[in-house]
Amino acid sequence: MPTDFARFDARGYPVLDVREGYARWVGTYEETVEDAMDLHVLAELRAPSWSGRAADLACGTGRTGAWLRAQGVAEVDGVDLTPEMLARAEQRGAHASLRLADIAETGLDSGSYDLVVSSLVDEHLADLRPLYREAFRLARPGGCFVTVGLHPFFIMAAGMPTHFTTAEGEHFAITTHVHLPSDHIAAGLGSGWQLAEFREEVVGDAWVALKPKWERLRGTPVSAAYVWRR
Repeated sequence: MPTDFARFDARGYPVLDVREGYARWVGTYEETVEDAMDLHVLAELRAPSWSGRAADLACGTGRTGAWLRAQGVAEVDGVDLTPEMLARAEQRGAHASLRLADIAETGLDSGSYDLVVSSLVDEHLADLRPLYREAFRLARPGGCFVTVGLHPFFIMAAGMPTHFTTAEGEHFAITTHVHLPSDHIAAGLGSGWQLAEFREEVVGDAWVALKPKWERLRGTPVSAAYVWRR
């Protein structure tokens, strides 16, 4: 079960739920999220085969879908809870289809995907198990589930929820939960997955160059990626 983020929160921003938060963030999302947080981590993974057909869960503005296509994935179907994010993904044009749905109940066809991917989503989930179960349902035998997100140690050390600043200068957080690696392991194994790869990235020179204030966090794990095989 997730650790209560409130005990670590160093910002105290007003908290929005996922749907409202991302609807309000959509205009500046692409300018805010650094590829080093997720896409660069995905690029370092060795277990996945970036090919075939993929389900992009919590596809957002289409960043991940575009990256997958660039790696050689032939077809990507996207699912997201926020209409405003899906509209941006549609403009980007990387997805074969886009669907407004909860990632725990996507409505996509069972056993249809070589690859299921979720990026920067697990911290918004109160319970990881529905995500892992849905990914397992979607994957073909031998298929992979790849999930990457903020490392729980970073969330705790930085006291930093997922957050954004509006054009008017208002700061908002989006509902954030802390899931330890053991929570992912339990959810994955309990859903029938086999762990194929686990990668952690720490704050180093590249991150400090992007965000000089993170010097105090140097050496702290910032991202975690899990590769599961059905």
